[in-house]
Amino acid sequence: MLTAVEVMTTNVISVMPGTPVRDIVKLLCTRHISGVPVIDREKRVIGIVSESDLIGRAEVVGEQRRSRWLAALTNSSALAHDYVKTHGRIAADVMTAPVITAPPTASLAECAKTLERHRIKRVPVVEDGRLIGIVTRGNLLQALATADAAEPASLDDRTIRGRLLAELETQRWAHLSNKNIVVKDGVVELWGVVETEEERHAWRVAAENVPGVKRIEDHARLRSLFRLG
Repeated sequence: MLTAVEVMTTNVISVMPGTPVRDIVKLLCTRHISGVPVIDREKRVIGIVSESDLIGRAEVVGEQRRSRWLAALTNSSALAHDYVKTHGRIAADVMTAPVITAPPTASLAECAKTLERHRIKRVPVVEDGRLIGIVTRGNLLQALATADAAEPASLDDRTIRGRLLAELETQRWAHLSNKNIVVKDGVVELWGVVETEEERHAWRVAAENVPGVKRIEDHARLRSLFRLG
């Protein structure tokens, strides 16, 4: 059975508690992602900032005031919390906490149930209290497109994926944050967005150099076409 550690995105884009909200907004837009974990100096996940945390901000929708009768029924603590969420200037002010997380051994079925139960789009993967990856709805769909999730992944597949990720993590051109790799029976599948055709070619070369790779299937989209779509 495939687990979270085998399909998760490992190069996770994250922010610190003091990161300005304006920088988070730019990050979401430029990286085409919908949320970022907030971590402390020990890489412990203390919160998450998603599009839903930012969409109601005062500078976006203007000063939205509750009706008098609704305000009267809402306690002052809730009103103060809403004010911080809509006017806060740093990640710690606007983030959602505590965060739902998953262990690296969680099955894909468990990850899917977690996303559905809590109505979230992503779940950070935590080991020994520290962030090691993130599983998104996209990661689950990619795994389902590759193989039946009930079939176990061989150790060879895991080794192939680990070696390829280790190689790519040393390459500045790889941009791992917006890609994912799934390996099944020696077949390497690349998903996500590539910046250029040269980057696509380099990904293929990196995969071809890993012993045990039988075939490469490229499902990645070119960013320029992604924007047009």
